[in-house]
Amino acid sequence: MTVTASARRKARHYAMQALYQWQIAGASLTTIEAEFHADNDMSKTDVAYFRDLFHGVAKNLDTVEDTFTPYLDRSVEDLDPVSRALLRMSAYELQHRMDVPYKVVINESVALAKKFGPTDAFKFINGILDRTAATLRAAEVAADKKT
Repeated sequence: MTVTASARRKARHYAMQALYQWQIAGASLTTIEAEFHADNDMSKTDVAYFRDLFHGVAKNLDTVEDTFTPYLDRSVEDLDPVSRALLRMSAYELQHRMDVPYKVVINESVALAKKFGPTDAFKFINGILDRTAATLRAAEVAADKKT
């Protein structure tokens, strides 16, 4: 399957939902992933990307959270579950997926926050990820500001 923007968007959508479920239910990653494959049509999804995001966040949770917690006005545990899942997933992408432009990571996360998050969560997510990107992708952000 050719990787398209749409396939990546679906991968992020499902990864965010899987992370949400993992946070709430505490089931194993393998169980949750199997449920997603059984319950969703993954044929137009970048499944490898979904798997990388979902497992990557769980495997690197502490280092992922360390990238954005300095910018929070509350603890990670006090965030609503959708915002927590989105910040974790996006911070992982900013940290580990240099093949994806930082603006794409932020825009996709904001879109998911608008769809699934509480009112105005997208503004909060945008602000936190802007600051996180400025740290993790300093050269990319600086180059972008020059143009």
